[in-house]
Amino acid sequence: MHPSVFSDQSVVDRAINDICILLQCSRHNLNVVSVGKGLVMGWLRFLEAGKKFDCINGPNTAYPVPVHVEEVKDIVSVAQYILVVEKESVFQRLANDKFCNKNRCIVITGRGYPDIPTRRFLRLLVEKLHLHVYCLVDCDPYGFDILTTYRFGSMQMAYDAKFLRVPEIEWLGAFPSDSEKYGLPEPCLLPLTAEDKRKTEAILHRCYLQQELLHWRLELELMLQRGVKFEIEALSVHSLSFLSENYIPSKIQVVEGV
Repeated sequence: MHPSVFSDQSVVDRAINDICILLQCSRHNLNVVSVGKGLVMGWLRFLEAGKKFDCINGPNTAYPVPVHVEEVKDIVSVAQYILVVEKESVFQRLANDKFCNKNRCIVITGRGYPDIPTRRFLRLLVEKLHLHVYCLVDCDPYGFDILTTYRFGSMQMAYDAKFLRVPEIEWLGAFPSDSEKYGLPEPCLLPLTAEDKRKTEAILHRCYLQQELLHWRLELELMLQRGVKFEIEALSVHSLSFLSENYIPSKIQVVEGV
């Protein structure tokens, strides 16, 4: 990246996106692949460019998400579902609690807004394994935006959405209504900033919240009405293992109608 031509990374990204639109191709077709930041653990085994990744031997050990997703072959899994978590801290909490020992699943984190390899790898797993996929994010507008990036794709890469989006993904939490349901104390609740409110209102105008997913819309409206947000970790105020032992299993039972 020449500094006199490209002032920052966002300029490069926009230029690459323009080239992809012009050529009607994806970034990986141009051999433009970012360094991956996603992590995966659980009941999964696969090959990437001939190299074996055997997560099943240590289901609570983190492995890097493959960067060259098109070279992933021979996917084997006995998992019952895929859990996507927004943050590495929550991923690590689940690893420490040996969540995958007690729950036959695959856990993935994009460590914030997911990069392209993480989104492509998740889509590949859903296509090949035909598993339910759930997403756990912070109860704030940025967490919700990350959820919608997985499900619908991002505006910046709308041209590639059909290869990146995972429409099967379900919002597991954290919901604004959870603060009352699980009795979160006041110190765990943070006031929405002016920017938070603007972002939430902008999200509410997106077409998919006008035409479908009305229960998602109701939760966002509740967040605005109450004027507070909270992080996933706030649910651990009851106990360190509350997320892995109570919250996530009970939420999955509700989604599955058990």
